[in-house]
Amino acid sequence: MTTTSTSLLMAAALAAAGAASPAMAQSMSSAPVVAPGNAVLTLSADGKSTRTPDLAVFSAGVTTQAKTASAALSQNAEQMNAVIAALKASGIAERDIQTSNLSVNPLYGQPRADANGNVSGDPVIIGYQASNQVEVKQRKIGNYGKTIDTLVNAGANQISGPSFQLESPDAASDEARLDAMKKARARAELYAKAAGLTVKRILTISESGGYAPQPMVMFARAEKMMAAAPSPVAAGEVQVAASVTVTFELGQ
Repeated sequence: MTTTSTSLLMAAALAAAGAASPAMAQSMSSAPVVAPGNAVLTLSADGKSTRTPDLAVFSAGVTTQAKTASAALSQNAEQMNAVIAALKASGIAERDIQTSNLSVNPLYGQPRADANGNVSGDPVIIGYQASNQVEVKQRKIGNYGKTIDTLVNAGANQISGPSFQLESPDAASDEARLDAMKKARARAELYAKAAGLTVKRILTISESGGYAPQPMVMFARAEKMMAAAPSPVAAGEVQVAASVTVTFELGQ
């Protein structure tokens, strides 16, 4: 190999090393650097915030049965159209009504038994069941009970809910985050003082959890609901939570 070739190879190697060094330095310096003699403390804390809900989400629908699938679907469509019309008439906006399930399934009967009571063969189809459900957002929570009564009278026989929620949970979530950080900092100060140290700075913060709507409460079939007097609905409060994990640097 000539001297010129050797020089070119060395120059190329140096250039490659120089190009890689910033990336390597960035990778090496990505983790927080703790001063010599200082300690690291990692804590987790939960924060909470409560609000009065401004949204009730529930599910309403119709389940029908017939000898054929087409008959079950046809009967279901007729009743469901009446249910949706009743929702709109009660003040629910069209944008707050969304189909969540539309299905048709066979209904099976028991296989026939012979004279000796022995059962053989597969279950036989004796009819079909059609189901159509919509998810509804009730923005005027005070009208919820009245809306449910209207739906039952219109032919709805499957109702579940409500799930009380917040239309805009961001402010409540931020309040819960602040509460969590305040608790984490206070706990860090406590540990630092017990160890004869002070909190120097925060090294890392990570968050988990957050706002989650309440699950829906399942109602009985609407026919049973009609037999009893309507029950009042109490919205109460919804709780928004946040969890943080914070790493502190402690020192003299």
